[in-house]
Amino acid sequence: MERYRLLNEPSLAESICLDILTIAPNHQQALISLVLTRTEQFGSGVSMEAAHEILSRMEGDYERAYYGGIIWERMAHAQLRRGRLGGGASAYHGLREAMNCYEQAEAVRPPGNDDAILRWNTCARVIMRNPEIRPLPHEEFQPILSE
Repeated sequence: MERYRLLNEPSLAESICLDILTIAPNHQQALISLVLTRTEQFGSGVSMEAAHEILSRMEGDYERAYYGGIIWERMAHAQLRRGRLGGGASAYHGLREAMNCYEQAEAVRPPGNDDAILRWNTCARVIMRNPEIRPLPHEEFQPILSE
């Protein structure tokens, strides 16, 4: 499944993950790969909800928080790529949600695992370096959560 992800074939990798999960429903690596393959298909008809539904099947608090952050972060980048009106505000919201998830993951991370901190820093840099990524006034903001 990882090979297909690396070959930019996320739909094939998703199919393999689903086959594995049919036989072993709690296979953690297959669940992680399924989240990643679905997020790689944002902007191609896969919804955020399709990725989010997998989180509850992950066993660890760290994994649920960290991959929850990955989902939000990748959705934010997909919204930016689409270039729609309000996409910068939606991306800002998504990146801030990702950062919140990464903060939760950082609090329960395994010793020596700095991945959540590194992802948080990446989100912060994306916001700081892109002037179009800004929040709208609260009453106007409506996040785009699906395709």
